Amino acid sequence: MAKLVILNQGMTGKTFELNVERTTVGRVEDNTFQIADPSVSSHHAEILLRGTELVIKDLNSTNGSFINGDKITESMLKPGQILRLGQVELRIDDGSPVVASAPSSAAPAPAPAKKGLDSTMVVPRGVSLTDLEQSGARPAGFDSNTSFSKKSNKANKYFIIGGIVVGVVIVAILIIALMQAGGSHQ
Repeated sequence: MAKLVILNQGMTGKTFELNVERTTVGRVEDNTFQIADPSVSSHHAEILLRGTELVIKDLNSTNGSFINGDKITESMLKPGQILRLGQVELRIDDGSPVVASAPSSAAPAPAPAKKGLDSTMVVPRGVSLTDLEQSGARPAGFDSNTSFSKKSNKANKYFIIGGIVVGVVIVAILIIALMQAGGSHQ
């Protein structure tokens, strides 16, 4: 039975048996085979089992699917080939003795993959401490930039003063009206 073996450091040796007709591969949990790596799209690719043949289809992933460094949209998968989804490399293993020689043939595979990086968008994984330390200095004129300085708003002041004056006038009219109404009853 064919399986996918992850080659990336930190995930090395993680495998997945391709024993169903359709296997979805991607970053999110609803995939048949989840690869939690930011360079892998949420629904990156699907692998179809057609008899004894494996076919991979890229599902319009952001960072692409590659076999032995060549970008693919749909292709046959053969034992010993290196499949790269985003930045994650996997080997196709069918358990046959040919796979024993695959690591020696897999050693040159990263070189073509590196060459293909210019067409792959690298997803940043955050900010490193050294980046923060180097960018700690503010650019010249940062504090003197008036684009975001607090503006004085005279219209608001006039509106508040006008509201207070109108309020005082209304209260005065009410007091006068109440006094006249009270005086006419006596």
